[in-house]
Parts: sequence; C-alpha cells; structure tokens
Amino acid sequence: MNTAKGIAQCPVKVMAGRDRGKTGKVLEVMPKTSRALVEGVNYVKKHAKRTQQDQQGGIITKESPISLARLMLVCKACNKATRVGIIKLADGTRSRSCKNCNEIIS
Repeated sequence: MNTAKGIAQCPVKVMAGRDRGKTGKVLEVMPKTSRALVEGVNYVKKHAKRTQQDQQGGIITKESPISLARLMLVCKACNKATRVGIIKLADGTRSRSCKNCNEIIS
C-alpha cells in the first residue's frame, strides 16, 4: 500500500528518531520523496541572512519534512498509533480501517 496516499490532514505519531512519541497533523505530503510535513514535529534551525524583505535576519526555527516510514496513523476511535487495512463496505466502496479496533478511519 502506498503510505502517501490519503494521509493529508490526518493525525500521525512519530515512531522513530529524535521526535519519537510526538503526535501532529500532516500539513503536506511529498509522495515523490516519501516525506511529509507534520505540525509540531522535526523542528530545525535555519540561519537567515538579513535582506530587504527580512530586515531582522537571525536564526529561524521551522518544521522540516520527515520520512513517511517514521510515521503511523492515529485512530480517532481507540486513540492509538495503528496500521491501516482496507475493507470493502456493503455498497462496494473501499475504506480504511484500524487494525487494532476495526473502526473505519475517515
């Protein structure tokens, strides 16, 4: 299953790295590089030079993309990081489901 598919705006939990255990909402997904920008996770410090637009300059703290392999979707029903399965509904459509509690993830 393509992990980048349908993960935008979903809550995720970081499973590896220095931000392990943190949760946040996915702001942007970059499928070509298998990365995602997650709110409140993977902050880096960038040294900005003083320009005409940015008169202040200095050190800026901003979010950096994190690998999709380090993220797991958080189920809203059981509030746990979970693997995602695909189930067929009665009307023939497919939907994502939580592997822990079998609840449908919207």
